[in-house]
Amino acid sequence: MMRFLMLILLVSTASLNAQENGLLKHFEGYYTQMKTQGDVQGIINAMTHLNVIAPSQARKDTLAYIYMSEGQHVQALNTIGYDKVATDSDIAVEVKAIALKAVKQPQLAVGHFEELFKRNPNAPVAYELAELNLQLKNLAEAEKNITYGLANSKEDENKAFYETQTPYQVPLKSAFMYLNALLTYNKDTKANIDAAVDILDATLKTAPNFNLVNLTKNELLRQKQVLQAQASQQQPKN
Repeated sequence: MMRFLMLILLVSTASLNAQENGLLKHFEGYYTQMKTQGDVQGIINAMTHLNVIAPSQARKDTLAYIYMSEGQHVQALNTIGYDKVATDSDIAVEVKAIALKAVKQPQLAVGHFEELFKRNPNAPVAYELAELNLQLKNLAEAEKNITYGLANSKEDENKAFYETQTPYQVPLKSAFMYLNALLTYNKDTKANIDAAVDILDATLKTAPNFNLVNLTKNELLRQKQVLQAQASQQQPKN
């Protein structure tokens, strides 16, 4: 009787393994076909099934990257988490950094961008760090990032901006100049307005289409007028 039960168990295990292998091959083929058709949702479905049948960190990272690329940042984070892990792949670190920034978690995002920069120092990552550190009022860190970016931006590197109805690009170095103006202003929001405007004027010479610079310049000049009016009102009358 015991031998009979063992035989049934072995047959059942072999049958399950065969079914699992069959499903694995099916979804591997499905994944390949969805890639050929450019069907992103199909790719996500296939990768999800593959990760259930034969889990691997590489598959999780790939699935999270696809979610991120499609702007589904919450789903990306739900797939791989958001904690800093020393063994994370470069893809995982990039996904966590970009997704956390997108869901407005700059304090968490900055750590992952720092890890990306540590692994591969480059101007685009330095820009992300500078922007986040400015947002967090970490001015000393932002200054380091901006100094690096101004020195290491390549001529063929651009930065896209989306505040207008039609997105546009400017040279990455010009984008760093803009951040430098913001940094200068934030160091002293009253005394440094003129210095910040001077940097913005220099930035426009390198990128005349930089609409955000014009908007920022106009706002700083407006603030200057307000400060001048307040100072005039406070002067003693003879």
